[in-house]
Amino acid sequence: MDDLKFGTRNKRGDYSPNAALQGAPLLRWPFQPLKVIRWLPQYFLPWNALFFALGTALWFWVTPPRETLSTLDWRWMALLLLRNALIVFVVFGALELRLYIQRKQGNRFKFNGAFPADKPSPVFMFRSQNLDNILRTFGTGVPIWTAYEILMLHLWAIGWGPWATLEAHPWALVALGLAIPILHEAHFFAIHRLIHWAPLYRWVHSVHHNSANPSPWSSLSMHPVEHLLYWSDILIHLILPSHPLLVLYHLHVTGTGAVIGHVGFDKVEVGDDAAIETQAYAHYLHHKYFEVNYSDGLLPFDRWFGTWHDGTARGDLAMKARMDRTKNRRKSV
Repeated sequence: MDDLKFGTRNKRGDYSPNAALQGAPLLRWPFQPLKVIRWLPQYFLPWNALFFALGTALWFWVTPPRETLSTLDWRWMALLLLRNALIVFVVFGALELRLYIQRKQGNRFKFNGAFPADKPSPVFMFRSQNLDNILRTFGTGVPIWTAYEILMLHLWAIGWGPWATLEAHPWALVALGLAIPILHEAHFFAIHRLIHWAPLYRWVHSVHHNSANPSPWSSLSMHPVEHLLYWSDILIHLILPSHPLLVLYHLHVTGTGAVIGHVGFDKVEVGDDAAIETQAYAHYLHHKYFEVNYSDGLLPFDRWFGTWHDGTARGDLAMKARMDRTKNRRKSV
């Protein structure tokens, strides 16, 4: 495909799509119901539908029965760890292999024209972004993800929490299922702003931002403290009526879904004239500029707080003006 039909590339080879980022129309004023209705398919397809299908398959076919989960036993806990590690290895690894190792589509649609492997850096273990990211993903990321999953499934099995069944509370479960991506976005924005507080950024979040040119393996490459915060959104299921299937769905929106913002390409080609929209640009801009797009645009928090960047020259100017105001305030103190 000719990516220049859809965007431009600067002298460094960095790609930018022509269309400005819009964000979702939820909570935008004045409320436009027809616009929301037209947008709704994007809310479900393709990613959230895939994560729900994955969570459903795992619940019915690869999750131990309630009797087993009611007793903390290393064998079923190890099974969950292996299962989650395998999913991450297959999904993240397949994207990394195709786009960054085999480089099947070169740098077409690639936001940063360079490839991380071509630029070793001392900020990474072994001077390798990939090795560093992989070690952090499987060293603490997947184990902490699995620990949350073990906790939630065990509490369900022993009846601790407001667990519900589809037969008894269908509308409550449907409503929660529909809201999970929104809840995840709200939680992500909150903890993301928190870890950009200077002390936490220096000691915790800077680990993730070392990958300024992210690839799929960067998705869960974080400090363990950030991993603990990142997956803590799952604790909402101990407050609202829920079901373990929704817990698994939520975990994969948070875990497997992290790859969406870190794939590094605007489109992934699936043929000579076809490609999948990644919806990765908003989060790529956060990795590029650090102080914009603390969420991905599903909720308008960044617009409300003045940190939204739509990927255009106008967005650059707004960001620069905000940073200048911040510098001037600090100087005046």
